[in-house]
Amino acid sequence: MEQPVSMTPADILAVAKRRRTAFGVTALSVFFLSALVALLLPAVYKSTATILIEEQEIPAEMVMTTVTSFAEQRIQQINQRIMSYTRLLEIIERFNLYAEMNGKRTTEEIVEQMRKDTELKPVSAEVIDRRTGRPTSATIAFTLSYQGKVPAVVEQVANVLTSLYLEENLRVRTKQAQNATEFLDGEVARVRQELAEIDAKMAAFKEKHIHQLPEVLQLNLQTLGMIERNLDMYTAQLRSLKEREGALQTQLTGLKPYTENEEETVSRRRLADLRIQLVNLKQRYSDEHPDVRKTRTEIAEMEAKVGSLAGPEERPKEGPDNPAYINLSAQLSSTRVEIQLIQRQIAKLEADADEYRRRITGTPKIEEEYGALTVARVNTQAKLNDLMRKLMEAQVASGLEKEQKGERFTLIDPPRLPEKPFKPNRLAILLIGVVLGIGAGVGLAALREFSDDAVRGAERLEAETALPVITVIPAAAGAAVRRKRRKHRLIAASGAAAALAGGIVLFHYAVMDLDIFWIRLLRWLNRMAW
Repeated sequence: MEQPVSMTPADILAVAKRRRTAFGVTALSVFFLSALVALLLPAVYKSTATILIEEQEIPAEMVMTTVTSFAEQRIQQINQRIMSYTRLLEIIERFNLYAEMNGKRTTEEIVEQMRKDTELKPVSAEVIDRRTGRPTSATIAFTLSYQGKVPAVVEQVANVLTSLYLEENLRVRTKQAQNATEFLDGEVARVRQELAEIDAKMAAFKEKHIHQLPEVLQLNLQTLGMIERNLDMYTAQLRSLKEREGALQTQLTGLKPYTENEEETVSRRRLADLRIQLVNLKQRYSDEHPDVRKTRTEIAEMEAKVGSLAGPEERPKEGPDNPAYINLSAQLSSTRVEIQLIQRQIAKLEADADEYRRRITGTPKIEEEYGALTVARVNTQAKLNDLMRKLMEAQVASGLEKEQKGERFTLIDPPRLPEKPFKPNRLAILLIGVVLGIGAGVGLAALREFSDDAVRGAERLEAETALPVITVIPAAAGAAVRRKRRKHRLIAASGAAAALAGGIVLFHYAVMDLDIFWIRLLRWLNRMAW
């Protein structure tokens, strides 16, 4: 079995010499292709603005802002507004962007291309959260970039986008503050109307139930107690007056209204005494008691005697002339008048007492209804006070936003005119082309070498034929070989010239402008000469 022949460095060098044409042509072809790609790709310029998110100048403990959204959320909201179809279409028409796409792409595709060319990138940093005291990531700034083919237009578009972001943030914050103020102002007016309605209800309720309110319950109780005491006093007076009336009436019954003789007078006095005695006896004994029966008999006899002493024909037509009778009659009339007055007073006091009892009885229900109105008023007043406080804070916060003293976007690095293209990276493309060219050249040379069945060298011949090599005859260089060598030299010189030209062009576009390089070189030579 044939043993594989190992290649020595000399063999590798020989293979490289034999296949240098294939390697060189392939490597140069790939390199020139990559150089062509690097040169033909259009230069894309990028202009970037850096916007800082500054906190409000006045401490939040003194003035609370009405804009409560986080900076990241607000940035994304603004970005959605700016990246809207209408806004971007206005910018495209203003600067005549993507003119090469007109007629080839739809308007939506052109707007979408501008969205892709616009980049918003937040800048975060580690900060200490005031509420938790722990480190957290917060957005402190963001960059806004736009890329295009014309540097001046790229700068102008980036400036317009930056201005739109700054203006939109100010407009949104001011509008939010104004909306909060207007909302709170409307709520204050509504709650004030509710409070006025509750006050009107309470006034009407008080007017209707003025004597049954909880505030006058103690007064009603005191007045009722006083009425009951007066009622007891007048009742006692009425009882006394009625007793006096009975006594006067009894005495008056025993008197004649006219002047009598002595016997008649004595008889009438005796009759009066007997009647009084009978009354006293009835209070102690029954009607069948002997003393009661005896007294009745005496009264009957005395009445008959008095009747016999003064007949009807003896009465004068004038009024009573008996002084005792007249005096008792006057006292009786006065007593009856007082009784009527006391009775009317008692009736009035009883009616007043019933009224106050009705008021006191109805007070718990009235207190419940009145308490509900009072609670509603207290709650509404507390709500109004809270809304007034919030309204004042919102008004201060609105002034804060109008004067731009709150959190704001500050442009710290405006868009600049790009001097170097953002992409493509021509140097990277060329380096990749060099690597790919070398790899392709080595691969093609190896493929041609391993697919060539020619035997080269005495050792390879001995290995292939298993016969010893007696002598080696060197190859004669004929006219064809010389022409081939001249051709190879011409190709190598042309390749070197092309590589030099390509390197110069690459240096001009990817590294430094040749005019700038020549000026710097002259300055360096002048310094070396001195």
